[in-house]
Amino acid sequence: MIRDMEHLYDMHCHLGSMPNADQVAKQAEQLGLVLLNVTVSPTDANGSARLNHHANVRAACGLHPWWIASGACGEEDIARAALMCAASRFVGEIGLDFSGGRMATAPQQQEAFDWIIQSCAEHPVTGRVISIHSVRTASEALDTLQRFDMPHNSTCIFHWFSGTSDELARARALGCYFSVNARMLATKRGREYARQIPLDKLLLETDAPKELGDPGDAQALAGELTQTLDVLDDIRKERKELLAGSISQTSQELLG
Repeated sequence: MIRDMEHLYDMHCHLGSMPNADQVAKQAEQLGLVLLNVTVSPTDANGSARLNHHANVRAACGLHPWWIASGACGEEDIARAALMCAASRFVGEIGLDFSGGRMATAPQQQEAFDWIIQSCAEHPVTGRVISIHSVRTASEALDTLQRFDMPHNSTCIFHWFSGTSDELARARALGCYFSVNARMLATKRGREYARQIPLDKLLLETDAPKELGDPGDAQALAGELTQTLDVLDDIRKERKELLAGSISQTSQELLG
């Protein structure tokens, strides 16, 4: 059963990819659910701009490393993404993914990530929030963020962190944030990482939908966030009111 939705925030979802996005946004608003809508390419970001009129939706622009790896996005798209992100308060989803066959495109991915982060560093925006995809690349991502001093100038969020324990410690030391979802908490390592994340750096996400292009449901999003909060409560052994209140306050401060 879903509890009071007044203070729930989904800090990483692909609302714009849902064919019923406007309906989901309206339902979410009725539930008091605020959504950070991350995008995977400049074209996706432009298409998602139609959702900006919803008061409970924050629109991010990004360039997902999978789109670099697949060849769907090239240098022109990287340049467009860098320009868009430089002007935006919300940036995501960007990052690096060197898993499996994607390792072959590591140089192109690194170029795109560096270009976008450098553009953001050169064009600071007050309250900027960056949602980062990092698979087998946490050290490389942190190197780039540190090179441009981004953790001190922006809120850098690792979405669904899966690096090593040493990389987690490094990200924590740099002041990074972490958004946690149900799939992360389904693993032993993910649950241990969720226990170690400082309370004031802990956020909730769904990464919905499961497959881009699938329809969404605001009630399901809220239910998943609530269940994730319940698991976190069990893992961290903190007062549920303190845990929920801190996550809500942090999310509200980041999204405005």
